[in-house]
Amino acid sequence: MFSYRPIGHLALLAALPLLAACNPTFNWRALPADGVPLRALMPCKPDKAEREVPLGGQPTRLQMRSCDTGGLTFAVAWADVGDAARVAPALAGWRRATLLSLRADPALADAAPQVARLPGASQALGLQAEGRDPRGEPMRMQAVHAVRGNLIVQAAIYGRTIDERVATTFFEGLELP
Repeated sequence: MFSYRPIGHLALLAALPLLAACNPTFNWRALPADGVPLRALMPCKPDKAEREVPLGGQPTRLQMRSCDTGGLTFAVAWADVGDAARVAPALAGWRRATLLSLRADPALADAAPQVARLPGASQALGLQAEGRDPRGEPMRMQAVHAVRGNLIVQAAIYGRTIDERVATTFFEGLELP
């Protein structure tokens, strides 16, 4: 017969790290390398998407892998702009479009960009903003936009709140080999 005995506070606190380690919400995995020009860790199985978007005034094929877990959306997207002269305007436009999608001030894209670290990138800029999702609900976003040659990349997390440990794992798992 099962009998209930209260667990002491110390025992419960000691068990918390073990419970967090077994949490299936964030099941980190390497992004499959099937034509992806970067390495990334994703916390869930990503979906694939591809579409033409105007970057730097030119139609550009954008590829993306994204997934949703734990109330967050994780996305990694990239585009080869084909010409070094298009890199800067395409990157600037992408950063502004990211903010506009949140209904955030697009001027944040140009105001004192945060330098980020992304191995293999010749340039990496961080971006954080608060805005609204398409339903008008509050939304936060953290992103890194990076460049390597003619390739531009965005890695982003969207959600009502973003746990710093989850963001660190996601962003530290990025690399442009």
